[in-house]
Parts: sequence; structure tokens; C-alpha cells
Amino acid sequence: MTRPAAGAPLSRVDGWLKVTGQAAYAAEHDAHGAVRDVAHGVIVTSTTGRGRINGIDTRGAGALPGVLTVISHLNAPKLPYQPFRGMPDPAAGGGERLRVFQDDRVRFFGQPVAVVVAETLEVARHAAALVRIGYDGEPPATDLAFPAGPPNKQENYQRGDVETALRQAHTRLTQTYRLPREQHHPMETHATIAHWNGDRLTLWDKTQNVLNTRADLAAVFGIPPESIRVISPFVGGAFGSALRAWPHVTIAALAARQVRRPVKVVLTREQMFTGTGHRPVTDYTLTLAAGQDGRLTAAVHDISAATSTYEDYRESLTVQGRMLYATSNVRQTYRSIPLDIGTPTYMRGPGAATAAFAIECAMDELAHELGIDPIDLRLRNEPGRDPSTGAPFSTRRLGECLRIGSRTVGWDDRDPEPRSARDGNWLLGTGVAVASYHTLRAPAQALARLDADGNAIVQCATSDMGPGTYTSMTQVAADALGLPMAGVRFQLGDSTMPQSPPHGGSLTMASVGSAVQDTCDKLRLQAIRLAVEDPGSPLHGVSASDVAVENGRLHLRDNPERGETYRQLLARAGLSHLETPGGYTPGDEVERFSTHAYGAVFAQVAVDESLGLVRIRRVLGVYDAGRIINPKLAESQAIGGMAGGIGMALLEHAVTDPRDGRIVNANLADYLVPVNADVPDVNAIYLRGDDRTADPIGVKGLGEVVIVGVAPAIANAVFHATGRRIRSLPITIEALL
Repeated sequence: MTRPAAGAPLSRVDGWLKVTGQAAYAAEHDAHGAVRDVAHGVIVTSTTGRGRINGIDTRGAGALPGVLTVISHLNAPKLPYQPFRGMPDPAAGGGERLRVFQDDRVRFFGQPVAVVVAETLEVARHAAALVRIGYDGEPPATDLAFPAGPPNKQENYQRGDVETALRQAHTRLTQTYRLPREQHHPMETHATIAHWNGDRLTLWDKTQNVLNTRADLAAVFGIPPESIRVISPFVGGAFGSALRAWPHVTIAALAARQVRRPVKVVLTREQMFTGTGHRPVTDYTLTLAAGQDGRLTAAVHDISAATSTYEDYRESLTVQGRMLYATSNVRQTYRSIPLDIGTPTYMRGPGAATAAFAIECAMDELAHELGIDPIDLRLRNEPGRDPSTGAPFSTRRLGECLRIGSRTVGWDDRDPEPRSARDGNWLLGTGVAVASYHTLRAPAQALARLDADGNAIVQCATSDMGPGTYTSMTQVAADALGLPMAGVRFQLGDSTMPQSPPHGGSLTMASVGSAVQDTCDKLRLQAIRLAVEDPGSPLHGVSASDVAVENGRLHLRDNPERGETYRQLLARAGLSHLETPGGYTPGDEVERFSTHAYGAVFAQVAVDESLGLVRIRRVLGVYDAGRIINPKLAESQAIGGMAGGIGMALLEHAVTDPRDGRIVNANLADYLVPVNADVPDVNAIYLRGDDRTADPIGVKGLGEVVIVGVAPAIANAVFHATGRRIRSLPITIEALL
């Protein structure tokens, strides 16, 4: 019997294209011949954080040979900007997206205020540097303590009698935890090539959601979505930054329409800091109350997070505080604070990674206060059902994650007293934190075609920003069709393909994977029915349920010698192909069950006693993430998530100059991200099993949960090593000296 492809640690099917330079990323489609005669657009951004433009001098730029046009609010056409709410909605609380070149207002430092279009990139860059813009500037509001206006509508949640529980508690602690502004820094910067053919627009774009980009640009230009095609076969990392169409996409399309030829716009690394969102600054004040036995009796979460003045961006900051631990009395407030910044956006583990830092550090502080082992404290507060809804868990093996991780790192051998272990001048510490992330699913469709040569093509308009969608979907399709991996080609990243949800939120495998499974099952059954109804087939007259397909050959289950190949079947029938659509629509599982992925993260650190340097020696994550379609890809996701968590804990911090709103470290020399030397020994253990309640193929999603919990585990390890509790990220040398 052929070994199933799903569950095997297979290498990426698109890996060869990437390492040989044959994969076409957003800015490369002209070089690959998809579009010709491309002009280059370079965006001019504001140098004040708030105010109005009082003049634009383009004479120097326009005089350069090769400059085609300079577009600003002074000469840009008025665009319809019809109401639009994307999925996921970047402004769930309200507001309107930035309308480029439609007025003279400046809302944040780095806002696009003009674009130069020229024959070459070099000329466009030179000309952009010659554009002179005058401002009537005002001091921007860039700090949560001094907002640009009153907080947006507050979110409130409460269950139980919180005040009584607080009064009667044996132990109560209140602390504030702060997370800084963090930036997405994928290897590929954002880019768009736009080309109009009459009233039809084609966009080659870096996006995690081709259908959302199509719908957004259709609303901007007031044209039918069917008049726009978005193509994005390869994405060089995104982490959430490409879930929406940012202003540069509109700018590329606007410029292309104005100069009547294709235009390419590529953001610089500096422009990535202000042009594509970020993880917002968040202050999270948490009060925990517990009995002497460590059982939580109350929790109060008071959260303030930054948003822009023109959109009310909100994250899922309250989910974990409601359901992670068994607490009868919970109160939450969540305020989004308007600042003179660009709109924040989803960044790997949005909301969950932020909340976990506060909750898991507070749990560690409570354990220390009570003299209870941090793992034991968490196990004592394990709920039997979801405390926020009363619903049963589809699966919750968090206790198993904690126990396996504890044994693996030798947790019981550590002395719990801070500053009790050292290696020469290095203080050693071990910390733990819990991770969770809600299992999302959304409707998805796919199309599968079996060609006369016996090979198959499967399509869906999803994306692959790095987790290996091409490969994992090929694995599911190959098993469903009874074909080897080499006999299946999965295609994605084109808005003309069957609909897909956003490629984010850890929902792609559950949603698109289930759609691929359904579609390929239908195609296999279509071929089987054709065989059993064909008098010329060796399988004529048998029951379709008695037929299996392996390695492209249909045969009787109990008599493998009796059968034929797909190729033979289609040739005899005179068919060039068989084709069928299929899809997946979630049921009411989300109402009947609490579906989450879980993990236990362990960090071991060394801190130089004299210099305050923190060095990671080990990070281990143990995860309950349902069925693992490809262990090699899952391990890769864990390494990436843990590296991101190390960045959160120790390095990443966008620094804003309050005088003008400038990000002063807007480059990869000063905005620090982890490199190989910062990520020594990281590995993951995935519990075997599946979650068929969550979705038909039993997966939970693992792209986000692997970053959640890493930062607090490191912070807790630093406390164990030094006795110093750091509640603001990143953990710097200055904070430890």
C-alpha cells in the first residue's frame, strides 16, 4: 500500500523554484516577462507627523529627463472610495482607510503625499528627492498617555462578582505590562505592479489575500471587482502585513492609469515602517486574585492599545483572559487610543501574543508570591470547559504539553529560587509560559482537474507567505486522488481562482485544506463512477465503494490486480480531462465547542551578571495543534515563531521621536531582529492526534500559536536567573543593570 503523503516530512514542492530564482515575486513579474514597458513609481512621504500641506514644488523633479509625472493631491483625480470592509476587517471599530492624494491633510509621519513616475527607478528616486513640500505642522500625539483625542468606544466584559472576590482573596497582585510598537520585516518588501487595459486592471501584488485586494481596489476606483485581476503566486514573508491593500497599491494603480502604461511601486525598507502597519503599543494592567491554594478567584484586565486617528484598529486582546484559566470572576476593559500614527495591523499572533505576555508573566509572579511551582499553579487552574462560554473543548491537551515539556527540559531539577544557578559569570534561569490561539475556519472553494495524462491540477485563490501552502495542499490532494506528489500541481495566488479566506490567522490549512479534501474526493469519485459504469472498464459493474485508487490506478480493494489507471480510463472515454468544484463551509462547531490550539513554552537563558547581556540557550515548545500534515513544515513554523518571540522579548522596538512622529530606527541596522546567533537551540514537539470537531481534516492551525508564549517564557526565565522582573519589552541591558 502506498504511504500517505499527509503526515510525511516532505520538502517544499516550490523550493527548487525559489532557490534557483525562478519564483516570481511581486516586483519581479516584469523581469519574468508577465508585463512589459513598466515605468517606476517612487513615493514621497511626509516629514511631519500632523498638519497640512501648504505647498508642493515639483519643478526640479519635473525637469529631469525621463520623469513622466509627479502626482499629489494637487493634480490627482478624485477617487470614489466607496465604503469597504475587508476580511479580516482592519478597522473593526470603525473609521475609514487612508485616502491617498485626496486632500492636504497629514495624519502621520511617513504618509504618502506624492509619487514620482519615471522611465527608470534611478531617475524616479532622484526626482523624488527633488520634490519640495511645505507644511503647516503641529506636534503629533504619539504616546498612549497623551492621545490625539478621547479613547474610542470601550469594550467591556464581566462575569461573576469581581469586587467581592478581590476583597476576599488571600493574595492579590496588580501589575502593568507594556509592549512596544513592533514592525513586520519580511525579506520581501511590499511591491505592486499595476497595468490597465481599458477599464480592466491587473495587479501583481504582494498580498496574503488576492480577493481582498481586488475588492478594496474595486471600491477605491468604483469599478466592478470582476474588472480587476490580482496575481500573487509567491510572497516573501508577510506575518500579517499583507492582509490588506495598503496605500501604495492604490498609488500604483492610480499612477498607471495616469501615465497609460504599467507602473511598478516598491516600498523602501524605511517606508515599510510607516506604510504597512505594525503591532501596536499596548499597556496591559492585570490584577490576579487567588486563594492560598493558588486557585484563581478573580482577574481584572485593563487594556489600552494604540490605533490611528482615522481607523479604529482592534485586536483579539481579550480572548485568553476569558478562557485560558478557570476563573469565576473576570472583568475586562479594552480601549483603543487614537494617535497620530499609521493604522496598526495584524502581526503574527495578533492579540494573543500580546495578552500572553501580560497573563503569563502575571501567573509567574503569582506563583512566586504564593510559593507554588509555576507549572503546578497552571495545572491547578485548568478548566474542564471553556469558562467564558461553558462549551466543551474540542480538544485541550495543555496539561499534557506542560508535563512533556517539564520532563524534556528537566524542570524538576531546577532550584526555584531566583539567582540560584550560575555558569561562571552567567546567571542561569528557566521559565515557562502557556500558549493558546483560537482555531479559525472560513468558507473556501477549490477546483480540481484530472488530465488525460493522469496528472491533476488543483486551484484555490489562497496564498503562501512561507508556511508551505503549496506543499501541504499538494499532500492533501495527492492522498485524496490516490496520486503521487509528483502527479499533483497545486496553483494559488490568482483572484480568478476559486474563493479563499485570507491567508492568515492560522486558518488556511483548516479551511483551504478541507476544501481541497472535499474537491479531490469528489473528483476521485467522479473517476470511479466513470469506470464502474463503463462496459469497457475492468471495474465495470462493481460497487463504487469497493474501488480504491493508489498511485494513479483504480482497483478493487480486495483484488488489486483488477483495475486500470486514470490515463487508461480517460483515453478509452475519449476525454481530455475530468473536472469538479468543491468546497468547505464551517458548521456550528464554533458555537457548540471551544476550539483552540495550545502549547507550553520553556525557555532557558543565561544573563551576564556584570554586563546584563541576555543569551538564549534553549527554547522548547510542546503543542496541541491537531493533525500535523507535514512535520518538516511544522518544525519550520515553530523555529520561525520562536525566533519572532525572541525578537519580541529581547530586541524589537520601534522608537518614535515625539517631536515629529519620526521612527528614528527605521532601518534594519537599528531596528534589531534575531539572527542565527540569537537563536541557538529551538525545537518543537507536536502531540500526535487530530481534532475532527474543528474541521474535516483534523488540523487546528499552528502558524500563530508558535510565537504566543515565547516572550513571557523568556521574561520569566530572566526573572529566575536574576531576580529582576521586567514588565516592559524588550528586555534591555539597561533594565537589568
